[in-house]
Amino acid sequence: MKKYQLPYGNGFQEVTLPEEKVLYDIHGNKADVQEDIAAATLAAVRCPIASQPLQKVVRKGDKVAVIVSDVTRLVRTAEFLPVIISEINAAGVPDEDITIIVATGTHRAHTHDEDIAVCGKDIVKRIKIHQHDSRNNEELTDLGVTSFGTPILIDSYVAEADKVIITGAVSLHPMAGFGGGRKAVMPGVSGHATIMHNHAIALAPKVGDGCNPLCETGILEGNPLHEDMVEVTKKLDPAFLVNMVFTPEGKLHEVVAGHWYKAWEKGCKDLVAMAGVPIKELVDVVFASAGGSPKDMNLYQSCKAHMNAVFAVKKGGIMILTLECPDIKEPAIFTDWFSKSDVLQFEKDVRADFSIPAFVAFKTRCIVNSLTTYLVTKPENFEFVRQTGQIPVASLEEAWLLAQQELAKQGKDDYKITIMGHASATMPVLEA
Repeated sequence: MKKYQLPYGNGFQEVTLPEEKVLYDIHGNKADVQEDIAAATLAAVRCPIASQPLQKVVRKGDKVAVIVSDVTRLVRTAEFLPVIISEINAAGVPDEDITIIVATGTHRAHTHDEDIAVCGKDIVKRIKIHQHDSRNNEELTDLGVTSFGTPILIDSYVAEADKVIITGAVSLHPMAGFGGGRKAVMPGVSGHATIMHNHAIALAPKVGDGCNPLCETGILEGNPLHEDMVEVTKKLDPAFLVNMVFTPEGKLHEVVAGHWYKAWEKGCKDLVAMAGVPIKELVDVVFASAGGSPKDMNLYQSCKAHMNAVFAVKKGGIMILTLECPDIKEPAIFTDWFSKSDVLQFEKDVRADFSIPAFVAFKTRCIVNSLTTYLVTKPENFEFVRQTGQIPVASLEEAWLLAQQELAKQGKDDYKITIMGHASATMPVLEA
């Protein structure tokens, strides 16, 4: 027997398991770490991928738009943004010809304090900041329609700029395959109609078939949602990209910069090399943690663990999650959807009133329904957890005891276990 720990809030949950049954203990692959984000950014923008250096991409007289992630995606923008602004200045573009665009997507605008948290106090004082509003049609420019029928409505501050610089972080994404790159444009600075039409592709073409199997974590080739995003971004054709690539533990691995697609594509490949863990078989039981605080602050953030851990377990298997979730019901636009227990009606309602939180709730419910899912969380969360179709428990040991009873019912003596301590940022890849 061996004791295993999984992150839970600011601490850990512990469980004793038969070591011979643990087939994989997944933590992500070892990777180099960059301690100085500013230095790594400077090196990347001066030696970019498939592009001239940033100083040569922009020139005096250009109106430059720099797109940054909003406060819901803290990718350490305040540490790398001053480097980008400095390089633009060095090319002869003064502060007054630069506008920072907050890529809110469908989210609300920032407060002043949130601008400071994202961009840093000095940048907020110096540079004009524009909050994208996807629902304000007067501030959107129509650039046509994609081959998927998606209207290309882009923030006019971006569409009318001479040069557009996109920033963000490469990440695993449960619909688009990977985050970062083109997502700064779509959904970042796109119109509401553009975002909704694109994201609806994540549902299967036929009602009753649930989620589109082509729109999945780590999949780019043949992923129609991703391909549609690329078409939207290609119409804008950003001049330069700067993206962070973080380790599963949240440390900086590298900065990719240069061509808006080719540099980002390298970041995706490098992320998979770190976060993609090859496995040779699926198991009966997967233990998973989102990675502790702040990744398990609420179910909306935590369900990334569900969406990656499901790749490790057999259909009809057992999933045991450790998610403290002190704010489990936030945001309500996500959690309110769990009042629907009829999955077909749930799907129909999502199709009728599509939103990203609604889809994420639906996909989470589909995963939960396909497994026996135990959720280790705070006792005050139990009632809501039951509403989501999961079985709430107070400790990992209690969850394991219940799981063993379930395995015995199924007559499984030769079960296998996989452990994922950072399931939100690691992806099991089943080898053929």
